[in-house]
Amino acid sequence: MQVHFAAERPADTDVLAFIVQKSAWDGFALPLDNPAAARETAKLARFEANSGQSFLFFSQEGGRTVRIILVAVADGDAADYIRAGGEILAKVQTCGAKTIAVHAANLDAKAAAEVAYGAVLRNWRMDKYRTKLPETAKPTITDITLFGAPAGAEAAWQTHSAIANGVALTKELVSEPANVIYPESFVERCRHLAELGVEITVLDDQDMAKLGMGALLGVAQGSVRPARLIAMRWDGTGGAQEKPVVFVGKGVTFDTGGISIKPAAGMEDMKWDMGGAGAVAGTMKALAGRKAKAHVVGICGLVENMPDGNAQRPGDVVTTMAGQTVEVINTDAEGRLVLCDALHWAQETYNPDTIIDLATLTGAIIISLGKEHAGLFSNSDELSDKLIAAGKASGDKLWRMPVGPAYDKLIDSPIADIKNVGPRDAGSITAAQFLLRFIKDGVKWAHLDIAGTVWGDKDGPTWAKGATGYGVKLLDRFVADNYEQ
Repeated sequence: MQVHFAAERPADTDVLAFIVQKSAWDGFALPLDNPAAARETAKLARFEANSGQSFLFFSQEGGRTVRIILVAVADGDAADYIRAGGEILAKVQTCGAKTIAVHAANLDAKAAAEVAYGAVLRNWRMDKYRTKLPETAKPTITDITLFGAPAGAEAAWQTHSAIANGVALTKELVSEPANVIYPESFVERCRHLAELGVEITVLDDQDMAKLGMGALLGVAQGSVRPARLIAMRWDGTGGAQEKPVVFVGKGVTFDTGGISIKPAAGMEDMKWDMGGAGAVAGTMKALAGRKAKAHVVGICGLVENMPDGNAQRPGDVVTTMAGQTVEVINTDAEGRLVLCDALHWAQETYNPDTIIDLATLTGAIIISLGKEHAGLFSNSDELSDKLIAAGKASGDKLWRMPVGPAYDKLIDSPIADIKNVGPRDAGSITAAQFLLRFIKDGVKWAHLDIAGTVWGDKDGPTWAKGATGYGVKLLDRFVADNYEQ
C-alpha cells in the first residue's frame, strides 16, 4: 500500500475518512456534499465521538457512492492516532475499495503521519501460502492519501515508514513456518540490511564451538539445522558513540521442547519462539532505515530445538562460554541456554554499558501478565524507567517484575554452578535470574519476556491475527529518546 500526501482530496477516492476529537465534534465541519445528512446518520448510529468509537456508512459525493468513516480519538494521544489509522484500514481492507483519502486538515503534522503509520502497520498480512483465498477476502486497498495535512507531515512519515518496514520484517520472520525460517535462512533474510549500511557478522556452529558456547550448541545438537549467531551493527554516530547499546534476541526457530517434549496440541505455535530475534532484526532495519544517530548492535542466537538421538538429555551438564556449568533439568527451558552464551559473547565482543535481551522465554509470564504487557526484569532502576517510558510512548507496554538474591538460590544446582529451571513458583523470575548470572558487574541489563505479546489470537489495532511485531516500536523509541540528540 502506497502512502501519499496532497493538498486537496483526490476526486476518485473510494473511501473518505475523518478523525475527530470529542471536544471538537460538535463544531467539526464535515467537508461533504451533504454534511447535515451525514451528521444525522452518525447520530442515528449513536456515534458521539467517544475515544475509540468508529462508524462507517455510505454517501453520495461528487455523483458517486463512497464509503465514509468517522473515527474518534482522545486529545493529543499519539497511540490513539496510530490506532485510528489501523481502524480505518481494517474497516475497508477487503471491501473492494482501492483508495482511501483521510481528511488531515484538523490534524497536526505528527498526528497525520501517525495515522498513515497505523494504517500501514495494520495492512500487513501473511497470505502468501493461501492459494484458494476467495476474492472477497483478499485485500484491495492500494493507496492511502492524507489531504490537507500541515507542512512537515510527509517528513514525519518518512521516519514512521522506516519503523513500519522494520515491524514488517519482524512480522514476516515470526509468521513464516519452521520449514522456511530456520537458523541459516533467518540469517539470509537479514542479509539485505547490509544495503542500508548495517555491518553483519555471522558465527557458524564451528565458530561457536571454538568459543566454548556449550549451552547454545547443546540446544541445537538434536537438530539437523546447524546453529547460527548473527550480529548486526549500525553506527549512525560516525564513531562518536564508542560503546554501542546492545540488543540480544532469543531465536529458537522451532521449539519441540527437545527430550522434555511439549504436548502436541498447540505445538505449531512454536514457530514464533524466535520472536525476540525477530524483534531485534526488525529494530535494526528500522534504525538503519531512518538513519538513527546512534550506535546499536543487534544479536540473535539461532537454534532449532529437536528431539533426535543426539539431542541433549535432562540431567546433562554443559559448560557455557562464560565458564559456568549448567545442569539441564528440563530441555524445554532452552531459551535461557541460548541467551546466556549470546549475552556473554556480546559483552566480550562489544563491551557495552547497556544490554537488553528479548525472548519468548516463559509461559509463566503469560499467566502473570496475559497479553497486555511484556515482563521487564532489570538490575537497573534507571534503565527500567527508560524502557517503561518507551513502552508507554510506543504502545509496546512493559510491566516490571522483580529479581534478587532471594530467587537466586532457587536455581542453585547440587552438581553444577547452576540449573536451568527452578521450582514451579516464580517461573519467569527464576528464568530472568538465570540470565542475570551472566551479566558482568557494572553492565546495565534488562530482560524482556515477550511470550505473551508477540502473537495475537485475534486482530489487534495494528496487526491482523498472528504476528504483532512487538518490540520494534519499543526499542526504536528507547534508542530515539536516550541515544539520539
